[in-house]
Amino acid sequence: MVENFLKAYVSKIVTFPNKVSVQPRISHEENICFLDIFVCIDDMGRVIGKDGRMIAALKTFVSGCKAKNGMTYKITVYPNEQ
Repeated sequence: MVENFLKAYVSKIVTFPNKVSVQPRISHEENICFLDIFVCIDDMGRVIGKDGRMIAALKTFVSGCKAKNGMTYKITVYPNEQ
C-alpha cells in the first residue's frame, strides 16, 4: 500500500517516471519497513527537493501510516543504474 503510493507520487514529480521503482525490505524483528526509492540520477534532486523538503514531506506523510499498522517506515533514495 505505502509502496504503491510512493511510486505513484514520485512518478508524478520526476522527468523519467518509467525509471521509478520502490522496493520494500521488511525487518520483522524490529518492525521496520525500509522503502528504497530508485530514480534516474537526473531526478534525484527533484525527489529530495530544496533543502530536503520534498523527501521530508514524503517521510512525514508515510509516518502517518504507522498509526494504522504499527510499522515504522524508513525512506531512502538511490540512483537507478538502468
